[in-house]
Amino acid sequence: MPTSQAEFVENATFVKQIVTVDNKYWNERAEIARKLSEEAYFPDPHELAGNFSATIMEDLDGSKQIRRNLNGLKKDGLPCEATNPIDRCWRCDPDWESNRQKLADCVQGFGRKTTGGKGGPIYVVTESTDNDMVNPKPGTIRHAVTRNGPLWIIFDRSMNIRLNEELMVSSNKTIDGRGVDVYFTKGAGITAQYVNNVIIHGIKVMLFGANEQHTIDKVMQITLAFNHFGKRLIQRMPRARYGFVHVVNNDYTHWEMYAIGGSSNPTIISEGNRFVAPDNDNAKEVTKRVTNDDWSHWQWRSMDDEFENGAFFVQSGPEMKTRPFALKDMITPKPSSYVQRLTRNAGSLKCRVGEPC
Repeated sequence: MPTSQAEFVENATFVKQIVTVDNKYWNERAEIARKLSEEAYFPDPHELAGNFSATIMEDLDGSKQIRRNLNGLKKDGLPCEATNPIDRCWRCDPDWESNRQKLADCVQGFGRKTTGGKGGPIYVVTESTDNDMVNPKPGTIRHAVTRNGPLWIIFDRSMNIRLNEELMVSSNKTIDGRGVDVYFTKGAGITAQYVNNVIIHGIKVMLFGANEQHTIDKVMQITLAFNHFGKRLIQRMPRARYGFVHVVNNDYTHWEMYAIGGSSNPTIISEGNRFVAPDNDNAKEVTKRVTNDDWSHWQWRSMDDEFENGAFFVQSGPEMKTRPFALKDMITPKPSSYVQRLTRNAGSLKCRVGEPC
């Protein structure tokens, strides 16, 4: 039955009031996020990137006492399989399953202060369904990520989850998939917007900065390390709008369009990666810039990367000759010698309770 004019006006007014409330709510969250981003901003990102590289090299050389200590952690003759400093922080512990929140102490790079859901209770996801967006069922991932306060979210078994709408993660959450195979497939994606302090363990294809209008993302700083990007990946490894991205010690063995992309003048420092191009002659370039403007001033630099099968990186912007690095900071692992080792166990980990992972 058609709605009368009076009813329509009343309904329209009601909708307008709801939109106004929503706008106020999101504006407040945006302002909080802006302040938190500015507080977390590191004024000299090049220096932090250099220190991260030095830490990797020290770990590989065995010069750090922590590496010697962790090497001795075995159970029933099983060696620790960790091959990079972040993994070594937790994987050599046979009681890792009882100490899951130790993962928050292992963060390096720009996310070094992130604690995720540390200090909060463990939330076990038992359901793979995603049927109610307004009142999600307890035991589902949507119910978990929308709770208030810190939570450490784990899964009781391997599962495939199809998200019917984007999954908006609230602040102070860790999504921890260790010990099981969890896939978010054939549905919507995971979004962290106007929030802080989130750890997601095991996500591979990434878009950093979702909107050209969000100029606050100019203070975004990201370290992307120790990933293996392989079969069936097409693009966005990562793609960035604005911000500073340090892409370090990743192994790229497949892409169909491009590996690293960006728009809105992000700074991208690619360091110590291995790029193996696909056989398609039209997809050999590692980089892709999405813009109608002159991008020649964008600072995209490749340092000590290795290129195979015709791969190439198009650099731009000023050469980095005056970086405030100490001598040891300039030393980065050679991709042909270290990258495959560093990323050997990237991806879903076959961890068993009571044994080093």
